[in-house]
Amino acid sequence: MRPIVFDMDGVLVDSEELSWASWAEVLAPYGVEVTSDDRASLTGRTAEACHAAFGERAELPAYEEFAKEIAAVVHAALESRLQAFEDAVDTLEVLAGRVPMAVASSSTRARLDVSLAATGLGEVFDVTVAGDEVAEGKPGPDLYLAAAAGLGVDPAECLAVEDAPAGVMAGVAAGMTVVAVVRGAFSEEGLREAGADVVVPRLTPAVLMR
Repeated sequence: MRPIVFDMDGVLVDSEELSWASWAEVLAPYGVEVTSDDRASLTGRTAEACHAAFGERAELPAYEEFAKEIAAVVHAALESRLQAFEDAVDTLEVLAGRVPMAVASSSTRARLDVSLAATGLGEVFDVTVAGDEVAEGKPGPDLYLAAAAGLGVDPAECLAVEDAPAGVMAGVAAGMTVVAVVRGAFSEEGLREAGADVVVPRLTPAVLMR
């Protein structure tokens, strides 16, 4: 069975609404409203990329300062309310110990660790890679390449599991086969246009083990 590299937010954990509500809260005092277009274009991107995009509309603090502010709000929300998707938990329980598995997340290491701890998924994966540990975030291939390197495998042997076009493009750029799960934020058509090889309505072991 081929090694599997999972995105975290939106694939394994139901974090997108918590995250965007936190961004909206932090950005409001600067006069910035988070729109549906922002969510569509920035979901799956790093916090630094989001800061740069919103910084084009308002004068925000430097990223180093802003990152502390947004992290405090996001981490508090995740620690108290984050849930893993039921289909993801069921799938991971079947795959654990049977196939090498990694996480390649655009989140910072601190946020990724909070998510893993809050959901109890920290022990499942052989390797985890965070957005602030590579030179270029998604849609660049760096996260997926680093995950494959951590597993000690050729990226072309791996399956990438994503839910957003930016992540799908990252997996494709890394040379992986990409399975995209439709979680509601993006359409099947949009995920296929981004390059997904397979699009599914939910995660199952059968989809990932074939």
